[in-house]
Amino acid sequence: MKLCLIADARSPIAQNWINFFCANGHEVHVLSSYPCEPDVLPRASLHVLPVAFSALSEATKGKQSDGSATAKPASALLRRSREHLTAIAAHVRYWLGPFDVYRRVKQVRQMIVTLNPDLVHAMRIPFEGLLAAEALRHVPVPLMISVWGNDFTFHAKGSPLMRHLTRRAMERTDALHPDCYRDARLGAEWGLAAGKPVVVLPGSGGVQRNIFYPGRVDESFLQKWNLALPGPVVFYPRRFRPGSVRTDTFFQAVSSVLSQRPDVTCLCIGMAGHPVAEQWKRTLANPDAVRLLPTVPREEMAHFFRLADVTVSPSQHDGTPNTLLEGIACGAFPVAGDIESVREWITDGENGLLCDPTSSSALATAIHRALVDSELRRHAFSCNQALVNERAEYQTVMAKAEAFYAQVIAHGSYTLTTHLN
Repeated sequence: MKLCLIADARSPIAQNWINFFCANGHEVHVLSSYPCEPDVLPRASLHVLPVAFSALSEATKGKQSDGSATAKPASALLRRSREHLTAIAAHVRYWLGPFDVYRRVKQVRQMIVTLNPDLVHAMRIPFEGLLAAEALRHVPVPLMISVWGNDFTFHAKGSPLMRHLTRRAMERTDALHPDCYRDARLGAEWGLAAGKPVVVLPGSGGVQRNIFYPGRVDESFLQKWNLALPGPVVFYPRRFRPGSVRTDTFFQAVSSVLSQRPDVTCLCIGMAGHPVAEQWKRTLANPDAVRLLPTVPREEMAHFFRLADVTVSPSQHDGTPNTLLEGIACGAFPVAGDIESVREWITDGENGLLCDPTSSSALATAIHRALVDSELRRHAFSCNQALVNERAEYQTVMAKAEAFYAQVIAHGSYTLTTHLN
């Protein structure tokens, strides 16, 4: 197959998906919606095409931490300024980003026509799917769009024009790939025509079992991160995701948990040097029990998941969190927000605990129960290993994705010879 994927090429989620098709001998062309290093996808043809002001995003200003324990965070003043600018930029993108989509339409259409792919796959709705749908409005090539996390429940409602373009994207798409059944239903509500093919698969292509598996963590890893663990570990892998995950609820709950279990250590990824997290930490009776860590590579994340007794994800807008699947694959017990998409994977009291993500008392109660109920953790471990192997194992998931691509291409046997203007 000759494939054109429109994606944020920096994203590990997109890379996991794209690398499968490269490795399996398909011709892959990637239009990256964010500036990125030229070698992020060495086996694909890469074209950088920033959209919706992505070139101005904080994430493109310098490289991420390499994960070392000695990495120096930015100054509090600089981080605080960036946080304010990021919040403003997120709001502005909903209002002005669609206009940048329109500005890019002709360029993307011409690139796709030149590439002449069998299939175009936009790997999320804002803004890759919006751009692809407009570019292919009168181009007869099959279009597949993925739905990630809160594309429908949050981003699509960001402005009137976002709503309008999301509906147009669903009307144009030939196939939909959501990561939960809720979004398959919402796709129809946003305009996906009845009978269009839909496949529900984890957005990253599933869990790579050679990385995410249960087991003991080497002493060298503990030494690298200077971790002395007097008792259980509570792991927060979600970083700051305003509007999606209630990090504030987590820190409020931690205060209550530590009052009952002072031997607990809380590890928080992607928060080193973050002024808000630092302030929350200072309010705790025992701030040393909370470690704010930098963003780390996936292999390091797997080690932290293996260290964890409990992993916490208080989502209020989400699809299937990749960190949820990776955490349970490593044997961590999940405590998560009680939302429809997460209930597709976690049954409360069976293989995890669910609670109101806005209630710190409910979250604290769930974390405390998870820590003290060893029998529940043992039962959940067995259930979750089987669940990951059955529904989320990478090679199995991606084989289904490959077959779905072929189905979509066969269903829409277009030729790029007309309607190119």
